[in-house]
Amino acid sequence: MTSTFTDTLMPPRLLAPGGTPADRATHETRYGPLTHTDPAALLRTLAESGLTGRGGAAFPTYRKFVSVIDAARRTGRAPVVVANGAEGEPASAKDKTLLSLSPHLVLDGLQLAARATGAGEAYLAVEDGATRLETALAERDDLFPERDNPFPVRVVRVPKRFLSGESSALAQHLSGHAALPRHQDPPVREQGVRRAPTLVQNVETLAHLALIARYGADWFRSAGTPSEPGGALCTVHVQGREPQVVEAPFGMPLHRLLPLEGTGAILLGGYHGTWIPTAEAARLGLSAATLGAGVLAALPADRCGPAETARVLRYLALESAGQCGPCLNGLPRIAAAFRTLAAPGPQGTARDDVARWAGLVEGRGACHHPDGTVRLVRSALTTFAAELDAHARGLCSATDRTPLLPVPEHRS
Repeated sequence: MTSTFTDTLMPPRLLAPGGTPADRATHETRYGPLTHTDPAALLRTLAESGLTGRGGAAFPTYRKFVSVIDAARRTGRAPVVVANGAEGEPASAKDKTLLSLSPHLVLDGLQLAARATGAGEAYLAVEDGATRLETALAERDDLFPERDNPFPVRVVRVPKRFLSGESSALAQHLSGHAALPRHQDPPVREQGVRRAPTLVQNVETLAHLALIARYGADWFRSAGTPSEPGGALCTVHVQGREPQVVEAPFGMPLHRLLPLEGTGAILLGGYHGTWIPTAEAARLGLSAATLGAGVLAALPADRCGPAETARVLRYLALESAGQCGPCLNGLPRIAAAFRTLAAPGPQGTARDDVARWAGLVEGRGACHHPDGTVRLVRSALTTFAAELDAHARGLCSATDRTPLLPVPEHRS
């Protein structure tokens, strides 16, 4: 179960105060009605805000909008917009929490995105909670009041897999195919759902858009830093506590978000993120460049970092699409070799093999799943180098084998 708190991190923007879900009336009382902003004016405000995607890549939102609009003009096809709430990352709960507490903020953003791009279809893709979101949609009969023939927003359930929320996999699923990634040329923003230009935006990104439309770019930039304006939702994992979803501005020191005392390392960004030493984390602030899926996890000093990593790598290898060599062959080999490194005893050539195979799979997949996995591997080899040396001598410093990170049972 995930709880929320605001503490003194920043005044809440996205999450309903008190952890109480906001219905339509409560939503409008809190934020006011959504003004029917002119698309050109909305795009200018979006550009000035500096909003970047909150799905992991931190791509400039304005540039993605313009790419979709330009592709629609070239092809003469109306775009498709997709609110991506398919949170396949096991350690993240930010999107589920946002959709549970503030569904109408996301629907506002979806409405604005459809209007700005001239979309002909709109979807909200989720793993769970579809019935609740359909109820929220039923409260709204004015999503597109300016259109002669308004179209419905459709809530679509996606498979519970790590890669289901990848943009091309999502486009494939909405086109009636298996939810598997495809090569990114051409990109989804040019040819996505049924080959139409498709705007896929994380639900948190759309919620920020809804607030920017109401309050303006300067208001959005009043939090964060000049280079990384605004804030983000983070799922914080600390041993002995329930995972917590918090709002925090970019630039906030990491030590204000999770305890560093008694911590051996920090996982920053989720299962496609990086392990960093505690001493390094103490000097860092929250950054869109490293936030990834919005996961922050404090590994206690009495736990084995290589063992924790090995569990995640096995999961990532099993969750791959298995469509290309890097995922079909490379990731399973890396995961198996890392299991050898995670156990005290002779390692043979496993450490060199892992480093070499990481270089071979990087940049060669149909999607970025191999790249994200390699990012985690390389950070583990560096951050836990001393522990790996101890393992090679038959020793392990860990005194507690309790897992910290959630790793679902593999689904065949």
